[in-house]
Amino acid sequence: MSVRCMAQFVGREVKYGGLIPHVAGEVLFLWFCNLLAHFINTYAVDESFTQASAVRSYTKFVMGIAVSALTYPFMLVADIMAVNNCGLAAGLPPHSPIFKSWLHCWNHLNHKDQLFRGSSFFFRRVPVTSWPSTEE
Repeated sequence: MSVRCMAQFVGREVKYGGLIPHVAGEVLFLWFCNLLAHFINTYAVDESFTQASAVRSYTKFVMGIAVSALTYPFMLVADIMAVNNCGLAAGLPPHSPIFKSWLHCWNHLNHKDQLFRGSSFFFRRVPVTSWPSTEE
């Protein structure tokens, strides 16, 4: 991502638009993880609990897993925009539409209910349009 941003600076191009969702996703991830871990460690973990220090040590880890689910769409959009119209087959039709901006990509994925595609290893979301037709 950083190489593409630097390369487009040379030619004053604005072809790559994945930096904003990537940075937004990273900032939101860090902010939410730290905020939730602070509130849990401060208000939910009682000092009289014998395992309080062990619980506190795992709070950020568990919050990282939870918050990554919330920030996943930002990372997905950033990854899609990294290859969007770059000359690779994965970033060109028919494999992927060409997006004008990261917001255009976000809206397209949201409309297709694919903002969380690939977010789970065990439970995959299949677009409704890909189901075989039962009509003959």
